[in-house]
Amino acid sequence: MLFDTNKIIVQELPSLGNEHTKVSTLRTDLIHPIVSGNKWFKLRFYLEEAKRLKCNTVASFGGAYSNHIVALAASCKLNGLSSIGFIRGESCNSPTLREAEALGMKLHFISREAYKYKEVVMGEFANKGWFWIKEGGYGINGALGAASILLVKNCSAFTHIICAAGTGTMLAGLALGANENQSVVGISVLKNNFGLNEMVNALLPPEKINAFTTIHDYHFGGYAKHPTKLIEYMNQLYSREQLPTDIVYTSKLFYASEDLIQQQYFKRPANLLIIHSGGLQGNRSLEPGSLIF
Repeated sequence: MLFDTNKIIVQELPSLGNEHTKVSTLRTDLIHPIVSGNKWFKLRFYLEEAKRLKCNTVASFGGAYSNHIVALAASCKLNGLSSIGFIRGESCNSPTLREAEALGMKLHFISREAYKYKEVVMGEFANKGWFWIKEGGYGINGALGAASILLVKNCSAFTHIICAAGTGTMLAGLALGANENQSVVGISVLKNNFGLNEMVNALLPPEKINAFTTIHDYHFGGYAKHPTKLIEYMNQLYSREQLPTDIVYTSKLFYASEDLIQQQYFKRPANLLIIHSGGLQGNRSLEPGSLIF
């Protein structure tokens, strides 16, 4: 087995909860050292489809510290496929991209303006016969893969399933996989990402439309923004629970969850499951010593 879901555990987080609220996290980050967390779940059905269509090369998009890009490079290598990454911005020698190249991915750097028009980029290479995956794994296959996250462990006792949301792919998957009596909450990590609900609903069947809640108050200034307050929280959380987080997604997720508990946002009694989606690539952009893990 390339990826061992048996490594995933439910870790209780007593320091986040209180007498009315129990908190645990599903450690999907433990599944694989590179293809960390939800990345494998979101990619699995795409790669199966690529093989079924006999496409030997998979192409996608991402930034210089993209978890998706390095996870795709590793997944393709493990599955005997070639990979192409279209990277936002000028040529960059980030640790993430060096790792992706070492895993066999060929990189194409495109301007930030051109990056806004991905369909045009895809059209320019249409004759290559590549299998394309949207940024972050967004799409039906990505959502169906994310839905299987809740099958790894028995999650039926939890009242709330909470995750970070970028493209909304995992949020859609969790809405698909959750029970009717469970509330699914997405913490947006992008500033003013008010199109998120529409993107999530586009991946859901009619009976699941709006079967989730999105919260937009914990972006800390925008995508990948990480003020000192957030870095301090990451270190404090690790000291309390030995739980590593990243500056883009999971730190904001856990901060939001803890703050919402303190605000009595969740109806009591509550039993929360926070999905640790893995991916620490963004932390590689920090100055050495910023984090204690």
